[in-house]
Amino acid sequence: MGILQEFKDFVARGSVIDLAVGVIIGGAFGKIVASFVEDIIMPPVGLLTSGVNFTEAKLVLKEAAKAGDPVIAVKYGNFIQVVIQFVIVAAVVFLMVKTINRLRRPEPTAPPPEPTNEEKLLTEIRDLLKR
Repeated sequence: MGILQEFKDFVARGSVIDLAVGVIIGGAFGKIVASFVEDIIMPPVGLLTSGVNFTEAKLVLKEAAKAGDPVIAVKYGNFIQVVIQFVIVAAVVFLMVKTINRLRRPEPTAPPPEPTNEEKLLTEIRDLLKR
């Protein structure tokens, strides 16, 4: 079997295709959540914190010495915004998984089959030999 055929078999598996679809949907969902946090959640939070724009909140470690030099800063505001996005995504994924698990009904388990006459006879012989 050639490597090309092995790769084709690998890609054709259902789980790989499901994973690809999940990654694509997840990327799109991530953009929606990012927009939700940036455009809807953070403006009221900024208003509550006296107009602080979290995306630009930073702790400057070193100012630019001259024009064109970069400012060295810890951008903690952007980090806070990304953490909020993560919490929202995690909560939505948790609720989705919980809902899907609730919708799945456990498959009914069939009772074990009755032992055959031979099995019953062998069990009786075994029990007699134990005595």
